Amino acid sequence: MTAATLQPDKYEAIYDLLVETYGEPERRRQQPPVSQLVNTILSQQTSSANRQQAFERLRRRFPEWEAVIDAPLEEIREAIRPAGLSNQKAPRIQNALRYIRRERGELNLDFLADLPVDEAKAWLTEIKGVGPKTAAIILLFTFGRPAFPVDTHVHRVTGRLGLIGPKVSAAKAHEHLEALVPSDQYYPFHKNLIQHGREICQARTPKCHICPLQACCDYYQRNIA
Repeated sequence: MTAATLQPDKYEAIYDLLVETYGEPERRRQQPPVSQLVNTILSQQTSSANRQQAFERLRRRFPEWEAVIDAPLEEIREAIRPAGLSNQKAPRIQNALRYIRRERGELNLDFLADLPVDEAKAWLTEIKGVGPKTAAIILLFTFGRPAFPVDTHVHRVTGRLGLIGPKVSAAKAHEHLEALVPSDQYYPFHKNLIQHGREICQARTPKCHICPLQACCDYYQRNIA
């Protein structure tokens, strides 16, 4: 990636408009990293409300993560059913916990705080079912490390804005946006992009007529203006 492919002036204008619209998101107290990992797996292709319900049901059924490792899969599937895709997510969660205990001797990810970010990402993505987004969420949200998560909202919105190219995959977008966005703005920019994607820049029917980013948006200039 060359500097010519980045658009720092455009990014700065978008960042300022998002803050003007939604405010500067404050960091909230986050879950322990293992809990964040499980929660992020549950969040895949479901709503925040369904994810939260599934997580709470799982914790009530298994107050300690160690108990999940050897639990019957059907019990895990039943607990997380509200999150959907329980047939895929239950073994993914169990296998992730088994991997951590096998590699570290305990269910603890605190060591990631001291690894170089690239090494921490590589370690996490060795876990089956953990991709760049999940790894970045754990590193940014739990440890405050400079990693930029790209979910469906972030990928869609940055693509429409033209901050990433039309053929840039979500996986590649992590690298591109980490190069473009100042690391101290990863968290607020990520949070505001998600809110914008949920409220205005929706997948099927974007509300372009009320979007505060019209002047910066390639999609708007190409299709609406």
